[in-house]
Amino acid sequence: MTSPQTNLREESSAVSSSAHLTGLLEKIQQRRARVGIIGQGYVGLPLAMVVAETGFQVTGFDVDVEKVRRLNRGESYIDDVSDAEVKAQLSAERYVACESFEAVGDMDVVSICVPTPLGKTRDPDISYIVAATQEVVARLRPGQLIVLESTTYPGTTRELVLPMFEDSGLEVGKDFFLCFSPERVDPGNPHFDSRNTPRLVGGITPACCQAGVAMYGSFLETVVPMSSTQAAEMAKLLENTFRAVNIGLVNEVALMCRKLGLDAWEVIDAAATKPFGFMKFYPGPGLGGHCIPVDPIYLSWILKTLNYTARFIELAAEVNTSMPSYVVELVSDCLNEDRKSVNGSRILVLGVAYKANVADVRESPALDVVNLLVERGAELSYYDPYVPSIRMPGGGSMESVELTEELLREADCVVITAKHSSIDWRQVAELAHAVVDTRNALGDIAEPKARVHKL
Repeated sequence: MTSPQTNLREESSAVSSSAHLTGLLEKIQQRRARVGIIGQGYVGLPLAMVVAETGFQVTGFDVDVEKVRRLNRGESYIDDVSDAEVKAQLSAERYVACESFEAVGDMDVVSICVPTPLGKTRDPDISYIVAATQEVVARLRPGQLIVLESTTYPGTTRELVLPMFEDSGLEVGKDFFLCFSPERVDPGNPHFDSRNTPRLVGGITPACCQAGVAMYGSFLETVVPMSSTQAAEMAKLLENTFRAVNIGLVNEVALMCRKLGLDAWEVIDAAATKPFGFMKFYPGPGLGGHCIPVDPIYLSWILKTLNYTARFIELAAEVNTSMPSYVVELVSDCLNEDRKSVNGSRILVLGVAYKANVADVRESPALDVVNLLVERGAELSYYDPYVPSIRMPGGGSMESVELTEELLREADCVVITAKHSSIDWRQVAELAHAVVDTRNALGDIAEPKARVHKL
């Protein structure tokens, strides 16, 4: 039999939970909610700017003291956010960066946007998620909405993050609200950014989802509610697994076309003329960026714990990770035509970013190409207008050189690994002696003087 005291506690809890949710929704609607974003990198900083521009007060938390100092001076360090945008929000007093987590307890909404890399054994490294969560748990108070944005394996939010919050004694969906909303940033994309890319939101409870949808719907054009945090986590992994597998497919098609004496780029463009049933992907020197090379491995890893092998993912990863070695093989073949070896040859690499028109070198396959060529004794230099220097595996760094006519003429082989629009590709085709073109940068140039080896 239920006692009157128990009923009273239950009624009090129901009123409290309703009050917490109602109060939070009102703050969001009136732009009075204080928003904290942990991690001010490629995901967190663009998000901070969009939220601040909408009228919310935003605090960007980051453990990198120098990064925080630069941001508070109005200096951005990523392509998709300009100095002017940061300065505008600083001047309006809607944004500030902070290296201390003390103010997390003052936030009404906290988004966790920290890296989720792979460890040395290619297992998920969720230490950044754990560290950020611990900082929030230590300051958790009733009425807060916590959103994990870092890409991770299905079950992370419910099975790893939620228990840490519940240790505080507060109840999810009543005292605080927990969601997963995966970032979908595509650096350098001129058409889709944080504002107009639809956002998925999955909550631990319906009340959590309601709070998350209200928050993201206040500054984004489209928000898609999900039935659970696990479904949202899986959807994000599917997106990037789809890309990784299809890139692996066209990379293998490129290998096939070389065996058959065909131009892979012509074949792919021809297939793309079909108005249905085909989506165009292009081959390249490998996978780059934080998401596509990493996210499918997260999915494969969690499935291994369930005694299931993700065969498509494993095969695509095998093909994609082999591409830098294949590029070096092409360079070797190209030099052999001039009776030269890689050892001692002057090789110029154009573009070390993982894709065109960005400064991002995370997981860039061009770095693997550079390292493999250096290991083989090449006299290597590189030019990238976005990347002034790169770190070398053995220590030290390499600086980008000035791209001159003399440099192009003197190179025994030019290797194109990023198709930056600022590079004069016609000049490359006219002045270079031999080119290994992994991005079809010279594909539209009729009768180039250079001897071109396509991927």
